[in-house]
Amino acid sequence: MTITLALSKGRIFDETLPMLARAGIEVLEDPERSRKLILPTSRADLRVVLVRASDVPTYVQYGGADLGVAGKDVLLEHDGTGLYQPLDLRIARCRMSVAVRDDYDYAGAVRQGSRIRVATKYTQTARQHFADKGVHVDLIKLYGSMELAPLTGLADAIVDLVSTGSTLKANHLVEVERIMDISSRLVVNQAALKLKREPLRALIDAFAAAVAEKP
Repeated sequence: MTITLALSKGRIFDETLPMLARAGIEVLEDPERSRKLILPTSRADLRVVLVRASDVPTYVQYGGADLGVAGKDVLLEHDGTGLYQPLDLRIARCRMSVAVRDDYDYAGAVRQGSRIRVATKYTQTARQHFADKGVHVDLIKLYGSMELAPLTGLADAIVDLVSTGSTLKANHLVEVERIMDISSRLVVNQAALKLKREPLRALIDAFAAAVAEKP
């Protein structure tokens, strides 16, 4: 009985590896060097599939993977239907924020009830945030280089993930509102949890132990 773990390349993959290592599991190939999208591990019954970060919940929901690691930002956009989320892994931490050009009077625009154009790929979360505040916005969906939107006049503001803030600063943008803190969660296919209960429970427990050991 093979268990499939869905991960995305980059920060989530890099920060999940030490957690797997604490459980005695090693991924046997480097995704940066290998062209393979399915990687073997030191456990014959466990393999890792590499997918886009935004696709992890979909793979897990529809059984392409038994479990996966996905950011809270991705799960909110996906809405998490049919997914069991047993653990906040406390990795890939950052925050979701509203940012504007450093010469844009965001507080004034909100006070006056102006309609603000907001560029983001997190349309669900942004819509909810501004609705809760009673701010009128036009949302523009973008998939990358969010910082360009205010600089080119495409949008007044952006909603995006912020880690250190250095990219914003380099592009003369400032953070004006922190919407929420973001970290990555373990997500599990609910049907798999019944069919492969023992091995999946053992893996979930191993992740839980790794989280408990984190400083």
